[in-house]
Amino acid sequence: MREILGRRRRLGRKGGSARLEAALTCATVWQWPVVPGAGLREAGGGGDRDRCCACPDPECAVPGAHPFDPGPLAATTDARMVRWWWTNRPAAPVLLATGGRAPCALSLPAVAGARALAGLDRAGLRPGPVVATPTRWALLVAPYTLERLGELLYAQDWVPSSLRFHGEGGYVVLPPSEIGTGQVRWERAPGRATGPRPKRAAAPAAAPWLPDVGDVLDALVEASTGAPDGGSRLAH
Repeated sequence: MREILGRRRRLGRKGGSARLEAALTCATVWQWPVVPGAGLREAGGGGDRDRCCACPDPECAVPGAHPFDPGPLAATTDARMVRWWWTNRPAAPVLLATGGRAPCALSLPAVAGARALAGLDRAGLRPGPVVATPTRWALLVAPYTLERLGELLYAQDWVPSSLRFHGEGGYVVLPPSEIGTGQVRWERAPGRATGPRPKRAAAPAAAPWLPDVGDVLDALVEASTGAPDGGSRLAH
């Protein structure tokens, strides 16, 4: 029993250091503002299947995968604050605060996400970083305004409700976080820019390349049509 507990502690420390490293890379290298997520806690029965959100809501719709304390407005690129947060809460998920100068995102059910990536590959379009949870995938895109998004959506005949948009005031959970639905991973890892950035992107040279939202929206709308909505109706 002692050996098992000791192994769990070592794995926990390793996971915590990985989240701290990921948060620091986002904040200091890529200049993406981050904030810790609520995280998970034991629900009483013990074991991974008996964990729930650490927030006060017993029926939380997105366990672990949302800001709680601090809130999303506290998101920062300050290395000292990031170190303090994840030193005190090493298991906290890493949340990217979307919009402004930071990336935005479009998310859709996992099955539809796989179809969308296949469609982009067939069309020869580079998708940029793709975050995958067991239920939903999120494609990170260059920052966009509500006006720009409105124009693009107006041009669509129909937009599925399962397709969600994470812009100013939103957030996306990043790897290597663990949330209520399971492990968060990169389906497509961030890559360096090899060509011109979208005109609307004002990002540091070291930040990963991001596509323009207009370049990927059609493929995501088509892939989301008729797809089951895996997850909460909340944008997160």
